[in-house]
Amino acid sequence: MTTVERKPEPARLDLSRRTYIDYIDRTREYYLAQGFNNPYQWAHYDDVPFTRVTKPLTRSRVAVITTAARYQPDKGDQGPHAPYNNGAKFHAVYTDPIDPPPDLRISHIGYDRANTVPDDIDAYFPLARLKECAAAGRIGSLPPRFYGVPTLRSQRQTIERDAPELLRLCRDDGVDVAVLTAV
Repeated sequence: MTTVERKPEPARLDLSRRTYIDYIDRTREYYLAQGFNNPYQWAHYDDVPFTRVTKPLTRSRVAVITTAARYQPDKGDQGPHAPYNNGAKFHAVYTDPIDPPPDLRISHIGYDRANTVPDDIDAYFPLARLKECAAAGRIGSLPPRFYGVPTLRSQRQTIERDAPELLRLCRDDGVDVAVLTAV
């Protein structure tokens, strides 16, 4: 007797539910509830700065940039599935060595708590995977540190303070390519 292996049916999209993450609505509602008298205006630019990669990734220094926060034991619950924790928020660009592996946490207001896997750091901070890529020769190297960038309400601070600082740090470390893992 011959057995025929049946392939499983492809997953079907449930069109009765949203198919996107509603962080924009959640963020707008949060800031209005905090007393800001104007709804958050999301940045939109017709032109954005972009630099093409000029050498193969196998010869490039690849950095990881995250919006995840350093764990701060004195700042309350920051564990997986913790509620939004404004006290654990950071307000300036930071760097830390890539070794030993950092203890980073996410408790931002805008991340998708229903579908994100916050107890798996590789899901939102791929440093271990990038180290594997470097060891396998898929990328040239990693800088000695990674970079953290805050998620603040101020587009002006992001454009005028944080982005230039981040660019300076990456240039100081000879970074060719940056992977931004925004949580």
